[in-house]
Amino acid sequence: MRPDDKIEGPRQSMSWLHTWASLILGWLLYAIFVTGTLSFFQNEITVWMKPELHQSVANNTQIQQTQIALNYLQKNHPQAGSWMISLPNSRQTTTEIMVRKQGEDPHARRGGERISLDSQTGEVLQARDTPGGSFLYRFHFELYGLPRLWTRWLVGLATMLMLVAIVSGIITHKKIFKDFFTFRSGKGQRSWLDAHNATAVFALPFHIMITFSGLLLLMFMFMPWGINQIYSDRQEFLKDLRPQSNAQPSKPPSELRGSGRGEQERGEHGRHKREAEPQAAPMADLTPMLNYAASQWQNNPIGSIQIIAPNTTAASVEIKALYAESVIARNIMPTFTFNGMTGINTTEQNSPYRASVPMGIYNVVTVLHEARGLDLTLRWLLFCSGILGTLMVATGLILWCVKRAPQQQKQGYKSFGYRLVEVTNITVIIGLPLACAGYFYANRLLPVQLETRLDWEINIFLITWLCCLIYAIFRTHRQAWLELLGFATIMFALLPILNALTGGHALWLSIAEGQWMIASFDLMAWALAFIFGMAYLKVKNHKGLTAKKTKTAPRPQELTS
Repeated sequence: MRPDDKIEGPRQSMSWLHTWASLILGWLLYAIFVTGTLSFFQNEITVWMKPELHQSVANNTQIQQTQIALNYLQKNHPQAGSWMISLPNSRQTTTEIMVRKQGEDPHARRGGERISLDSQTGEVLQARDTPGGSFLYRFHFELYGLPRLWTRWLVGLATMLMLVAIVSGIITHKKIFKDFFTFRSGKGQRSWLDAHNATAVFALPFHIMITFSGLLLLMFMFMPWGINQIYSDRQEFLKDLRPQSNAQPSKPPSELRGSGRGEQERGEHGRHKREAEPQAAPMADLTPMLNYAASQWQNNPIGSIQIIAPNTTAASVEIKALYAESVIARNIMPTFTFNGMTGINTTEQNSPYRASVPMGIYNVVTVLHEARGLDLTLRWLLFCSGILGTLMVATGLILWCVKRAPQQQKQGYKSFGYRLVEVTNITVIIGLPLACAGYFYANRLLPVQLETRLDWEINIFLITWLCCLIYAIFRTHRQAWLELLGFATIMFALLPILNALTGGHALWLSIAEGQWMIASFDLMAWALAFIFGMAYLKVKNHKGLTAKKTKTAPRPQELTS
């Protein structure tokens, strides 16, 4: 090493690591953030994409909704093996029914006949075939069209590089928290750096949590050796991983105990398996059972009612709450079971679920990552944090180009690598939102009876994205940004109008009837149109780099004079 060589400090080395770790898979991380942020409201997106379900307005009581569903089931499926009734809630407009034949596993994840009912009239609603929000959710961690194992490994690698970028970014910016409170508008590279720092620091806890939890969700694929040493197969491991118990009150309500019946009979009716063949028998009134469950859970509404072997002497009723008891008790809903013929409470007294410290951490961070079973306030907080994460990645990608633009101008032409990053930035940053808009338009404009409409909705998404790539290649950098931003503004601004014209509830109607899951989609479309419109004006008013005078290299004779 020469004496005049400078030793690179930790911040300088971390700066290099932060830059290239962010750029290599930055575009993939942007796509993960966009689709992952939308996935926080995948149910709402699915409901919006099924306008046939908008007519169901759930302003009656849960007991009335249950009775309407029971009337339909008794009339159309009295001999079924089991019924599952999912009641309307803040994320579901209709009463959803699952009917299984006799002999089918009532707790199986797949199978059964699914039926959507108007929560007030009991009318069967036939919704169009659509991937809905689940496509965006699956795209978030599996992409599309490639082998699932490969894409999960790729997404896992991107997540790991994201964690590296976060840690190296914290080390690199020694004044990162001070810079968070400073934003210098119209300063070119400095402004982009300020925006990048602000969006990174403001939601820094979210960025660390969402990245770390994403790796936790994939850790059984990355590191399967410990599991393989203990468990014979993955299903056995998952069964052991899933919590099995939760505490329930031991005393049943007096109106559900029955008259003149002893504890022995109560225990006998609580068993699902009997030696004698079940006989046809009328079912008990579900109203006292629902009232009791509601009184015990207070602010936790009833989520679902499952009836196994209905209209028989072996009938049993299982009522589950909508939300889990805590974030730690992942996917464990408070539950009551009743004898379906007598109405007797047969809930067994179990000890409260207690997770170990590692399992508790795993449950908390993964539930937050997926936003399952969380209330609306926390879901919106995660959504807004996801938007900040999206902006953080986008500003970082743009900053890479802005930082190197003077050098490109100085040499008089754009290098192939620089132009490649420019085109890819446009394709990803503005092309992906346009692809999502194309996906929503395809949902409403494709014929409902089209047999392959489910595939074509996804095809339109991909075709729109490809068109943005082609457009960015053949237009100048400024023209591509301006025209695609303007196009995005128009497309998102017209989405609520398209909703009203194609069978969905108009915005004013959904607000008046309290259907905020539909209204929030339309309002968010206008919010995005406003953001894209402001970005369009910003790019339009931007004057670009001013030409700098460069010094002329001295002639050889001048050097010797």
